[in-house]
Amino acid sequence: MDQPVAVGRRRGTGTAHRRWEAVNSRVYLPAVGVAGLAVALIAIGVATQWGGTDFAGSVASLRLVLVGPVALGALVLILIAERVRPAQRRPLLSRGARQDVLYTILHATLGALLITALSLSFEELIRRAAPWIVLPRMGLVPRGAAIVAIFVAMDACNWFVHLLNHRVRALWRFHELHHSQEDLNALSVFRTHPLIAVSYLLALVPGVVLLANGALSVTLLVVYGSIVAFAHSNTNLGFGPLGRIVVSPNFHRIHHRLVGAQDVNLGFVFTIWDQLSHRAVFPTPDTIRMDTGIPGRPLRVEQEGTRSRHLATFATQLIGPFRPMPKPVDLPTVREHD
Repeated sequence: MDQPVAVGRRRGTGTAHRRWEAVNSRVYLPAVGVAGLAVALIAIGVATQWGGTDFAGSVASLRLVLVGPVALGALVLILIAERVRPAQRRPLLSRGARQDVLYTILHATLGALLITALSLSFEELIRRAAPWIVLPRMGLVPRGAAIVAIFVAMDACNWFVHLLNHRVRALWRFHELHHSQEDLNALSVFRTHPLIAVSYLLALVPGVVLLANGALSVTLLVVYGSIVAFAHSNTNLGFGPLGRIVVSPNFHRIHHRLVGAQDVNLGFVFTIWDQLSHRAVFPTPDTIRMDTGIPGRPLRVEQEGTRSRHLATFATQLIGPFRPMPKPVDLPTVREHD
């Protein structure tokens, strides 16, 4: 009497498996999960009215960090440095630079809205789920010291998430867009998939923990962003002895190298995290002008073909993480060469 039921269950299980395989052959489900997580977080923010925070004001502040007058002024200086002391000589408006303009516009508009929504939602979720994580005001700790602690801890968190983006396949599918740039330049800092912001929410935790003791100002965030943008620039600069502490363009270029493991030189501002993890590769004359990009071009890039087709490539790159993987993603690691 039990046999038909058992057979039916096996058939049902087999049918479900085939359906799963059919869906997985059309779309990369882990990437859909990341998008679903973003939607869930934003829904929490809407339901809680962003924790009482002024959403429009937060968006305006973020835009000041991304493309405000000071940020644009710093960007102009970096672009001039690229022409005066380039790592690789190339046209002012190379294909890669033109493509990065599209990502700059995306992040200054829709990207700012998404990042703000995710950030406010995540912060409110932390405060509600773990209110004990927020430290009370500590009178013995100077406000300046707390702000420095947040700055350094945020950089450490960014380094850790960056490492995860290189070692976790689902995250790499979003991060590979950033590494697809073969004409590395200051605007490449914007060449990121908007949903990569989900993983970098971890960097908000230090600010939540020490909020009562201090907070990063817009000015400090502009400085942070300018350092990161300069690190991506096409400039031959190593900072001398200071390059052992602060990430320079020559140091970060090695992270984007075309040949060799790219899970090195992951730091945003400070090199200390790479040194502590034995992932620091300091520049030499041979690394300064090395080519950048992803071997095999698994993601469509604007350098392909006789015409750049920027808008078509832009759309293809944004949906890239959701496309099925025809073969396993190879993520070479520096650990294989230890």
